[in-house]
Amino acid sequence: MRFIITGSGGCTCTPKPLCQCNICVEAREKGFPYKRCGCSLYLEDIALLIDTPEDIAIAINNVNLKEVNNIMYSHWDPDHTLGMRIMEQLRLEWLDYYDKIRPKNPINVFAEKGVMDDINGIRSKFGPILDYYEHMGLINRSIVENSMKLDDISITLIAVPKVKATSVFVFESQGKKVVYAPCDCVPFPEDQKIKNADLLIIGHTFIGNALKNGKTITDNHPIHNVLHSFEDVLNIVKDMQIKRVIITHIEEDWGKSYDDYLELEKQYDFLRFAYDGMVIDV
Repeated sequence: MRFIITGSGGCTCTPKPLCQCNICVEAREKGFPYKRCGCSLYLEDIALLIDTPEDIAIAINNVNLKEVNNIMYSHWDPDHTLGMRIMEQLRLEWLDYYDKIRPKNPINVFAEKGVMDDINGIRSKFGPILDYYEHMGLINRSIVENSMKLDDISITLIAVPKVKATSVFVFESQGKKVVYAPCDCVPFPEDQKIKNADLLIIGHTFIGNALKNGKTITDNHPIHNVLHSFEDVLNIVKDMQIKRVIITHIEEDWGKSYDDYLELEKQYDFLRFAYDGMVIDV
């Protein structure tokens, strides 16, 4: 399986608009990989894109994708869904539309039922946006009850045990297993399906306790209820007996440069930090 990190950033991109901190200035001057688009992942084998943050068109062009036939959603949050207009850019030909020629290859859009229900709630005054895209022939929606298969890749959706509908994905092919937990994965699901994975790609973590603008995360800070600490990630890897881990969904708020993450990587032979355009073969 070949995965591409199309976007490694957090709920705001790096550089953050208007921000003049050292991290954002450096990102503007040096570009990728110091810059980060919103969090998304691409599985090349089945032309599958997971999540559509607002800047997904920029991310797709940055990594030079050639094909997107499937889109899957982890949860409804705006930084993972509001770039859904990419469905128009990928499939809609306006001149064909006026000639009443419908798209021949609509994008397959997948999600667990609770996630799909939430996304169907994203609407204009005319109704759900995905209703419009399906009416235009741009997409076909499908609910994934537990697992599905695309070509020779099995995909299992595991619910995060919380009120908000959120999915963790397990990809399996030819004896290899990759787990993708991009966001809102606290508490982390203790599912046997995740154990012994070859790779975990996990997001929504904070790295270190000293962050941007002198802010500090104490042991009783409420952020622990919604994000994994770096130490939490190490414990998940150990408890679930996972061979390798890549941390993504990296927030500009953490106040660290791409170079800082490279230095931290040197302390662990099984851990890396994501960057836009990172290619992962498993």
